[in-house]
Amino acid sequence: MENILFDYVARYINLSDEEKQIIRELSLTKYCKKGTCVLEAGKKSQDNYFVLKGCLRCYYLIDGEEKTTEFYTELDVLSPPCVKDGTYSDYYISCVEDTVLLVSNPQIEQESFARFPRFEMLCRVISENVAAKTKKELDNFKTSSPEQRYLRLLQERPDLFQRIPQHQLASYLGITPQSLSRLRGRLVKK
Repeated sequence: MENILFDYVARYINLSDEEKQIIRELSLTKYCKKGTCVLEAGKKSQDNYFVLKGCLRCYYLIDGEEKTTEFYTELDVLSPPCVKDGTYSDYYISCVEDTVLLVSNPQIEQESFARFPRFEMLCRVISENVAAKTKKELDNFKTSSPEQRYLRLLQERPDLFQRIPQHQLASYLGITPQSLSRLRGRLVKK
């Protein structure tokens, strides 16, 4: 599993053998079974996540109904806002599949930055990329119809259609499961 991380980091910087060994020694890997809730609404957390394998789902519980806001799959980074501002989480994070995560926290990150300043630059670049991706996804969601969102998801993340239950996909698209079925039916006829 660590090679997945090292290959990902190599997109940005080359790690020395010493840096790789320090990452190994941190023992950041966490194995979670399908259905595990890694963060609950109303709880505090210091954990940031990097998905090595599997899928996480973020969702809000509003009037008893789950509203899915994002899926995080292999090589995705998730840093809940409650970690940065020290507040209680507004949403849940659960495992849609058996999942392998790297879990860090601000203390581990600061210690790593002190030992290897290049890590701070790496985290900054990754954070900028994540922020830009999130902004683009939010803009696309706000300016598109459910059909356009569905087609974009099918084009950009087709694996989700095999991995995610239909009711969660519908919630993510901002529609009901029945509307998703009708939408699929219309598209098949085209």
